[in-house]
Amino acid sequence: MVRKTLATFQVDYLQILDENGTADEKLMPRLPDRQILELYEAMQRSRAFDAKAIALQRQGRMGTYASLLGQEAAQIGAAYALEKDDWLVPSFRECGAMILRGHPMAKLYQFWGGDERGHDVQPPPFTLPIAIPVGSQTLHAAGIGMALKLQKKKAAVLCFFGDGATSKGDFHEALNFAGVFRAPVVFVCQNNQWAISVARKHQTAAETLAQKAIAYGFEGIQVDGNDVFAMYAAAADALKKAKSGKGPTLIEAFTYRMSDHTTSDAAKKYRSDAEVEQWKKRDPISRLRKYLEQRKQWSAKDDAALQEKLKKEVEAAVDEFEKVPKPPLENIFRYTFKEMPAGLREQLEHLRQFEGG
Repeated sequence: MVRKTLATFQVDYLQILDENGTADEKLMPRLPDRQILELYEAMQRSRAFDAKAIALQRQGRMGTYASLLGQEAAQIGAAYALEKDDWLVPSFRECGAMILRGHPMAKLYQFWGGDERGHDVQPPPFTLPIAIPVGSQTLHAAGIGMALKLQKKKAAVLCFFGDGATSKGDFHEALNFAGVFRAPVVFVCQNNQWAISVARKHQTAAETLAQKAIAYGFEGIQVDGNDVFAMYAAAADALKKAKSGKGPTLIEAFTYRMSDHTTSDAAKKYRSDAEVEQWKKRDPISRLRKYLEQRKQWSAKDDAALQEKLKKEVEAAVDEFEKVPKPPLENIFRYTFKEMPAGLREQLEHLRQFEGG
């Protein structure tokens, strides 16, 4: 009988900016002051968009919405590393990344208002539509990555999903294909600790989610998801590696969902206020603001001016969204099947009679 060690593995953790706003200068990515301020503004813009979206839903002016509160660094840091020809594949919580990528806020409000035309952006900025099914977009990302490789393009894919998606078959199939074909895909798991009401500890017995990449033959790394510098550095490194033919990477962004899962959820029923308060101390925007203030690059006056600017941007987007004529309800029936089945024809006729009084 022979028993021997065939391989050993490790999972690294990356943090650059701590909760007090202190950065490890040896690990800092090469970002000029201008770009650091851009990161801060993009995170604040995401939060302003998010707060207004929740208000619109509560007022009955928009449909169910998935908040990104607390996850701004995980999204913005990673998406900021994308280049013009790279692809962004979001789930349903990446509005911040989509805005950074060039998707108009008004269009996103339109989508969450129940109008699919909110995805009609010209020119299309290499961004897939919002994916509501959990984990399905990981397969799309793997497929796009394989296509980029076949076309010999120097581009890569950044794919977002939540910790709940790691329990879906789509996730494992996507990572397996990406690993086998060395597809240029960077998978970013926003581990916000809760898949609706299911805690991270009930998703898997694995110590980290990052280590799941090992089974598929590529690197996994856990990153402080509330540290925008660490997220940028990890994503930039993974994208560079992907474009050089070295295959995919799985980034586990260790973060927290400060709000409810969606506006139809009530997180107080399954998690404690004490847990939320602990994570508030790790707020990604406050962390970066402390860093900027310590370096004399930001002040309360600057922040007030930025908030006023973003308020105007958001209100203008809402005004634009609410001026768009609503699509006809008939569209629900028209575009479901190539040839409308009898049951839907009957329902469509009922709708027409109802609308006709």
